[in-house]
Amino acid sequence: MTTSTRALQAPTAGAPMERTTIERRALGDSDVRIDIRFCGICHSDIHQVDHDWGRGMFPMVPGHEIAGVVTDVGPAVTRFAPGDRVGVGCFVDSCGTCEQCVAGEEQFCVRGVVATYNAKGYDGEPTYGGYSEAIVVSDRFVVRIPDALELDVAAPLLCAGITMYSPLKRWNAGPGQQVAIVGMGGLGHVGVQIAAAMGAEVTVLSQTLSKQADGLRFGASHYHATSDAATFTELRGRFDLIVNTVSANLDLDAHLGLLKPGGALVGVGLPSEPESFSAFSLIGRNRILAGSNTGGLAATQEMLDYCAQHGVAPAIEVIGADQVGEAYERVPRSDVRYRFVIDIATLA
Repeated sequence: MTTSTRALQAPTAGAPMERTTIERRALGDSDVRIDIRFCGICHSDIHQVDHDWGRGMFPMVPGHEIAGVVTDVGPAVTRFAPGDRVGVGCFVDSCGTCEQCVAGEEQFCVRGVVATYNAKGYDGEPTYGGYSEAIVVSDRFVVRIPDALELDVAAPLLCAGITMYSPLKRWNAGPGQQVAIVGMGGLGHVGVQIAAAMGAEVTVLSQTLSKQADGLRFGASHYHATSDAATFTELRGRFDLIVNTVSANLDLDAHLGLLKPGGALVGVGLPSEPESFSAFSLIGRNRILAGSNTGGLAATQEMLDYCAQHGVAPAIEVIGADQVGEAYERVPRSDVRYRFVIDIATLA
C-alpha cells in the first residue's frame, strides 16, 4: 500500500515552492522506509527548479541530501533496522548488474542510474526527493550515518561531501601535494576540509578575500583573490591539482596555467554555458582538464566514515520549510555560509 507524505514542490519551472502531499510506494522486499529529518539544499536543486538545464519534470520535489532515521524495512533487508541513522544521496536505483554497478560505480550505470528526484524510475514513475517527510528507497542506495555526525550536518555530505571526496581521492591529494580549491561555497568549504585532512597543502582561489578567515579556519594554508590579475602570475605552475567548484564560466587558460606539468584541473561545478580553452594550455605541459561526477555507494559510505573520523563538518544554516524560497534567492548570491539545510519537521 502506498503512503501519503507531506512535501514541498515546485509546480512549474521557476515557480515558488508550495506545500503538497505526495505518494510514496509500498515497501518492497528490499526497501527501506526513512523518516526524513533534514535535507540539504544543493545549488543543483535551484538549477533544476529554474529549468536551467532544460530537463525539468514538474511538479518537482527536489532534494538529494537526505538524512533521517529508518522506520521500517522489507523482509529481505539485513543491513538496516528501525532506528538506524541513514542517508540517501543523488541516486535511488540502478540495474545492479552491469560492469559499472558491479564495480561500485552506480552513477555510471549502463542502463541509466535513477536520480533521487526529477527522474523516472524503471517502473516509469517519477521520483520525488528529500523536501518531504519520508521516502522509500532500495536498501542498496541507503548509507549509514556515523554517530559522530549530527544528522543536520551530515545531510550536505550526501552530495557536497562525495562530490569533493571523489576527485581528491582519485587525483591523490595528500602529503607533498599542492591542491587548490576554486570557490569557497557549499562545495568548496567541504573540499578544503577534506583536502587538508588528507594532508595536502591547500590554497583557496576565490573571487575576493571576503571569506579568507573562514578558508584558513577550514584548513587552507593560502587564500588568493582571482579578481587580482597578479594572482595568476604569482601562482603560475604551482599546483598538482585544482578542483573547480563554481558553476560560472572560468578563464580556463588562466587556471590551467596554474598547474605543474602533468597537473589536473577537475571541474565539479556545472556552468549553464559551454566553456572554451586553447589546446596549447594542455599540450605544452601535459596538463589534464577533467570532470568528476559524484561517487558510488561504497565511496559515499567511505566518505562519511572519513569525515566522521577526521572531523570534517559542513557549516550549515538550518531553515524551516517556509524559508526555502528565500534560500533559493540567497544561494545564487553566495549569501550563505555555507549550506542551507531544511528542518523537515517544519513541514508538519
